[in-house]
Amino acid sequence: MSSNGSNLSENFLPSQYKSDSEMEIQHNYLSSQFSEYKEIMKLIEIVVLKNDFTLGEAVDEFEKRFAFLHQSQYGVGVGSGTDAIFLSLKALGIGPGDEVITPPFTFFATVGAIATTGATPVFVDVDVDGFNISMDLLEAAITSNTRAIVPVHWAGRLCDMRILGEIATRYGLKVVEDACHAVNATRDGVYAGSYSDAACFSFHPLKNLNVWGDGGIILTDSKELSNRLKLLRNHGLVNRNECHEFAYNSRLDTIQAVIANYMLDKIHFITDARVKNSKYFDSFLRNIPQIQIHTRRKSIKEVYHLYSILCEERDELYNFLRSKGIDAKIHYPVPLHLQPAAKHLGYKPGDFPNTERISKKVLSLPVHEFVSTPQLDFMIEKIREFYGI
Repeated sequence: MSSNGSNLSENFLPSQYKSDSEMEIQHNYLSSQFSEYKEIMKLIEIVVLKNDFTLGEAVDEFEKRFAFLHQSQYGVGVGSGTDAIFLSLKALGIGPGDEVITPPFTFFATVGAIATTGATPVFVDVDVDGFNISMDLLEAAITSNTRAIVPVHWAGRLCDMRILGEIATRYGLKVVEDACHAVNATRDGVYAGSYSDAACFSFHPLKNLNVWGDGGIILTDSKELSNRLKLLRNHGLVNRNECHEFAYNSRLDTIQAVIANYMLDKIHFITDARVKNSKYFDSFLRNIPQIQIHTRRKSIKEVYHLYSILCEERDELYNFLRSKGIDAKIHYPVPLHLQPAAKHLGYKPGDFPNTERISKKVLSLPVHEFVSTPQLDFMIEKIREFYGI
């Protein structure tokens, strides 16, 4: 299938509705996206007939193609985006006694990957405009125990990795990017991975490039790190009978790689659709006083894994939109430093005011490739109706 989506079938069109009261607009679009599943099954059948299940040809192909897309030298397919972060940190020697800086406004997996290495997560607040780790606050959090930084490219908007890379170099720190939201995203024309030791991506079913389960990849320009990661993901084996270190089992399944290759052909169409829908939202929502959208910069190519806004009366708006069939979501209502799992870290309410403000006001709206213009108009209309505009 061509990458521009020009031969999409009618099954790829958004579902129709009988009236406004029956409009349903979902974040989950998998039935539409994989309506051509029979084509994928034919490709999977080849894997079955060849018994090519573990680190097969499709994995090699996808690693090379995805690395090429992001202008990286090496790609290492792994079991999930979480494993990608964990294995990257382990391969870089991060472990007990080390501190790793990351933002408290992210999904649990980012911090979970740090914690399970034995290292201590250290939080740095985010900027309200963009929701990414604050470069102004980063340096003050570095101590003699800091060994790495894990920035998060929230919703597919890249952090300022040039500045972050300069800080990391100054202090001799490793950088592992949580780029799980950022497939095909750039900043100043540069992809994730260019200013770090490794960039980590997820292919969970609800990511922009997705598969039929879990999957992930690590990109790096270091041959040494790539070789180490290939050992760590596969029990430390260099061949069937020789183990160089006792390690982990986190291989990207060949069957998932088949699906990832299939979806990679569509990634530019997917990205363009999300960008188009998000810009449409921007053009109307920026005129609503109760809504705050991010400042858009020409230097940043956002890929809108999520379209997130800050809004007054968030909880009431959330309930109102859902009552109208709009699958609004909150990413995330409780920041990580206030989660029970973080209690031992000693943080308290007020420690990260920007993150806490965002968590009370943030709302996500569907912008995937199967959202139609009438559906966008409907969502805008209902938001305006809620605020009495």
